[in-house]
Amino acid sequence: MSLVLLLFVPLIAAIPYFLYVWRTRGMPRPEALATDKTLLFISILGIVPTHLLTILLVWLVVTEGRKRPFWKTIGFEWPPMASPLVSTLACILIAGSLFVIGALVTSIWGGSKTDLDLLVESSLPARFATAFVAVFTAPLVEEMIYRGVVYSAVEQALGRAVAIGAVSLLFAGVHVFQYKNNIAVIIVITLLSFTLTFVRAYTGKLLPSFVIHLVFNGIQSVVIVLAPFFGWGT
Repeated sequence: MSLVLLLFVPLIAAIPYFLYVWRTRGMPRPEALATDKTLLFISILGIVPTHLLTILLVWLVVTEGRKRPFWKTIGFEWPPMASPLVSTLACILIAGSLFVIGALVTSIWGGSKTDLDLLVESSLPARFATAFVAVFTAPLVEEMIYRGVVYSAVEQALGRAVAIGAVSLLFAGVHVFQYKNNIAVIIVITLLSFTLTFVRAYTGKLLPSFVIHLVFNGIQSVVIVLAPFFGWGT
């Protein structure tokens, strides 16, 4: 359902603009739509209501219709083996290390610009909108789905080892389409996915994975926002 929402909600959000273009300029050609900066910007903003609807869906599944407490059931808390401060610092260190490793892999391996790169570079509003989604909605939604609902179900049914492998590959797999023309970025997202799932498996909690994901995306978002002002590559 999350994938269906991700496919259709941004399209629905873009309908008013499409109708406006049709009325004022005539039926647009597909190649023109693919490079329309306003349409690309709207499609990014459409991810926000998509994520909000997904959170509602996850809440309904986890609570079984308000029968169980949401945050405790999904495991959104720190593990008991360390203090919250130590856990937070450890998560920041892991996220920073993953970003450095990712930067080294992509710089050494190289590769073509991904679809996400082209989307980000389409306009300054698209750049800011992408950074917003990457920090404020994507980490929470993706962790709730993959390391929250899906991991818990697979672990109970098939065991920890299968759950780690299946969830890690599933999360990486849904991102392959965005990065399909750059194997280095796919390697990085796969490394991130396995790290997040290992942390979820061995702490027994979801919050550490969320913080790592949030910090990793946060660093990327800072680069995305500042890149045009400092001449950095995306």
